[in-house]
Amino acid sequence: MPARVCCCCAALRPRYKRLVDNIFPEDPKDGLVKADMEKLTFYAVSAPEKLDRIGAYLAERLSRDVVRHRYGYVLIAMEALDQLLMACHSQSIKPFVESFLHMVAKLLESGEPKLQVLGTNSFVKFANIEEDTPSYHRRYDFFVSRFSAMCHSCDHDPEIQKEIRIAGIRGIQGVVRKTVNDELRATIWEPQHMDKIVPSLLFNMQKIEDVDSRTGLPSSPTGGEKEENPALLAENCFRELLGRATYGIMNNAVRPVFAHLDHHKLWDPNEFAVSCFKIIMYSIQAQYSHHVIQEILRHLDVCKRDSPRVRAGIIQVLLEAVAIAAKGSIGPAVLEVFNTLLKHLRISVDFELGDRRSSAGSATFSTASKESDERIVQNAIIQTIGFFGSNLPDYQRSEIMMFIMGKVPVFGSTSQSLDTSHLGDLGTRRIQIMLLRSLLMVTSGYKATTITNALPAPFLDPLLSPSLMEDSELRQLVLEILHNLIDRHDNRAKLRGIRIIPDVSDLKIKRDKISRQDVSFMKKHGQQLYRHIYLGCKEEDNVQKNFELLYTSLALTTIELANEEVVIDLIRLAIALQDIAIINEDNLPMFNRCGVMALVAAYLNFLSQMIAVPAFCQHVSKVIETRSLEAPYFLPETIFKDKCNLPISLEKHEKNLFFLTNKIAESLGGSGYSVERLSVPYVPQVTDEDRLSRRKSIVDTVSIQVDILPGNNTEDKVDNTEEITFEALKKAIDNNGLEEQEKEKRRLVIEKFQKAPFEEIAAQCETKANLLHDRLAQILELTIRPPPSPSGTMTVTAGHAHYQSVPVYEMKFPDLCVY
Repeated sequence: MPARVCCCCAALRPRYKRLVDNIFPEDPKDGLVKADMEKLTFYAVSAPEKLDRIGAYLAERLSRDVVRHRYGYVLIAMEALDQLLMACHSQSIKPFVESFLHMVAKLLESGEPKLQVLGTNSFVKFANIEEDTPSYHRRYDFFVSRFSAMCHSCDHDPEIQKEIRIAGIRGIQGVVRKTVNDELRATIWEPQHMDKIVPSLLFNMQKIEDVDSRTGLPSSPTGGEKEENPALLAENCFRELLGRATYGIMNNAVRPVFAHLDHHKLWDPNEFAVSCFKIIMYSIQAQYSHHVIQEILRHLDVCKRDSPRVRAGIIQVLLEAVAIAAKGSIGPAVLEVFNTLLKHLRISVDFELGDRRSSAGSATFSTASKESDERIVQNAIIQTIGFFGSNLPDYQRSEIMMFIMGKVPVFGSTSQSLDTSHLGDLGTRRIQIMLLRSLLMVTSGYKATTITNALPAPFLDPLLSPSLMEDSELRQLVLEILHNLIDRHDNRAKLRGIRIIPDVSDLKIKRDKISRQDVSFMKKHGQQLYRHIYLGCKEEDNVQKNFELLYTSLALTTIELANEEVVIDLIRLAIALQDIAIINEDNLPMFNRCGVMALVAAYLNFLSQMIAVPAFCQHVSKVIETRSLEAPYFLPETIFKDKCNLPISLEKHEKNLFFLTNKIAESLGGSGYSVERLSVPYVPQVTDEDRLSRRKSIVDTVSIQVDILPGNNTEDKVDNTEEITFEALKKAIDNNGLEEQEKEKRRLVIEKFQKAPFEEIAAQCETKANLLHDRLAQILELTIRPPPSPSGTMTVTAGHAHYQSVPVYEMKFPDLCVY
C-alpha cells in the first residue's frame, strides 16, 4: 500500500502530483483508477508543458516500487505511461519520452522476467508512435544491447526462456522500426549495433530449426502459434531489417551473418546457411543483390585455406544467391563472380595435387578423403559457374563464354589463361576438363539467331584447339559444347546414339532455311570444322561415346548449316574418313577402323535421306544391306556391342562393302548437284593448333607451303622468273595490289597438293627449295644492305623430306611464292 499523506500536506502538493497519486488505488489488484486517469490525461493535454514533470514523478514512483518489489503498482504506472504516450503528441512530449525510456530501462535491468516483458511491451507501443519532430539526441544503444541479450536467454525454465527470447526479438523489431523512421536512423546501422542485432536473430532461427530437425516438428507453424514461435518471429524481424537496408549500409547488415556462421561452424552442413542467404536475397531490394554476392566472394577469399567442405558450403551458398540474383540485376558482379570462382578452382586443384604429391607411395585414408573433398569443391564451383551462366541474358552469356574459354590453358599458348605452370600436365588437364565442363553448362540452352553469334572467330579457334588433344574426355567435352551452340532447334536428343536410322522422317527433325549469315560462316570456317572432325576420328583412344559425338556433329551440321555446297563437302569428308579406315596410314587399332566405317555408314544413311536423292539413297542402302550380311562389324549396331568379333584385316574386302565416290557422283549429278569437287579428295591442312595441342602425329614445326606452278617443266618455270633487282624486291614487299592474285595462287596450291601424286609433290618441293637457296645466296652477295635483324628461320617441309633451315627476311619473290 502506498504511503498516505495528511490532507493539509496533500493540498500543498503540486496538482500534477496529486493527479498522479490519485490513479493508484489502495489495493493494486483493483487496477488503474480510470476516472482519475481521465483527469490526468485531460490535464496533460491541456498543459503539455507539465508532461516532463508528470513523467519524472511517475518514473520516481516506479523506481521506488521496483526496488520494493511492489509489482502491482509497477504495472499500474506503466499502463498510465502508455495511455499518456498515446494521447499526447505535442513537441513537449520529448522530455516525457526520456522519462518513459528511463522507466523502461529500469524494467529491463530488473531480474524479474515479468517486468522485462512488461518493459518490452511498453517499448514496442512507443516504437509504433510516429513523433512529429525527430529527436537529435536520443540514442538506443542500451536497448539494442539489452534486447540482444534477452534473445540469448538461457533460463532453466523453458517457458520463461521462450517468453524472454520472444520479448527480446520484439524489442529489436521495435528499435528497428523506431530508428529507421528517424532522421538519425543511420546510427542503428553502425557495425557495433548490427554485430549484436543480426547474430541474435540468427541464433533464435537456428536454435528452433535444430529442435524441429530432431523432433520432426514442422518448421512453419500456422495460426496462433506464429506469434509464439521465436524462430518465425526472428525471421520476420530479419526480413524487415534487410528490407529497410539501403545502398550504403547493406554490407553492415550482411557481414555479421558470416561471423555467426563461422563461429557456430554452420558451413558444413550448410542447410542453415543456405536458408539464411535465401532470406537475404529475397528480402533486400533487387538492385542491391550484387552487394551480397560480392560479400560472399570476399568471404570465400578469406576462407580459401579452410577445409574443403567449408569452401564447398560457401560456394553452394553462392550458387543459391546467384540463382536468385540472375533473375534480376547483378550489376558489375558478373565477371567478378566468374574470375573468383576460376581462381578458387585452380586453388582447389593445387591443394588436391599437393596432397597427392606429399603422400606419394602411401595411399592413406585421410589423403583419399581430402582428394574426395576437393572434388566436392570443384563440382560445386562448376555447378555455380554453369548455373549462373545459363541464367544470364544471351548478350552476357556470350561474353562469359569468351571469358571462360580465354581461361582454358592450352599447351604452348601465351593467352590470358589460368596460371597452371606449377601444376604440371596432370593439373593442367584437370583444369582444362573442369573449365570445359563449366562452359558446357553455360552453353546449355543457348539459342543464337545466327551461327556467327554463337561461334565467333575469337571463340571458335580456342574452342576447337582442345579437340586435337590426346585426351578422349577433352575431345568429348568440346564436341558437346559445339553441339549446344550449333543445335538451335533441339534436334540433338533425337540423334542420340549412333545407329542406322530406317526412316529419318520419323524423327521429325526441325530445321529452317539456311540464312545468308550461316552460308557465309561455312565459307569462312567450314573447313575448320571438317578438319577437326576428320582428325578427331584418327585418335587411337576413341571410345563409343567419341564416335557418337562425332556422328552427332556431322548430323547437326547437316541440319543447321548445309546447303548444296556444304553437302558436297560433307560427302568428301565422309569418303576421306572411310579411306582412313581402309588405308590405315596411322596404324589405328581394328576397333577404331571398324568404328570409323560404322560412323560413315550411319552418317551417309542420315544424309542421303535428308537430301532425298533416290539414287543416292539406293546406293547407301545397298552398301548397308551388303555389310549386314558380309561385314556386320562395319555397322554401329554390331561394332559397339560389348562383345564383337573383329576382322583380322580389311584389305581383302570387296568394293561392294564401301561407299564409292563415282557411284555417289553419278547419283547426285543426275539430281542437279555440282559434283566436280567430289573427284578432289579431302585433305586437311596443318596449322599451329597441332603444335599447341601436342599432337604426336603432326610435326611440331609450322609447314610452309611452296607454290607449285602449273606444268611439269622446271626449266620453263626458271626461265619465266623475273630478274631479282632492288626495284623487284621493293615491289614484292609492297603487296597491297596483289591481294587477289595471292588468294588465287593459294587456291591453286591447295588444289595442286590435293590432286598431284606424292612423288611429284616431293620432287617439285625439292627443286623449289634448291632454287630458293640459290636465290638467297645471290641476294646476300648484292651490295644492298639487308634489314637490321632477320625475322626468323624458315623450314620447308614436304612429306617426310626436311630441308635445312636458312635465315630469311620478310619479303616475297615473284617466282618463288612462299606463304
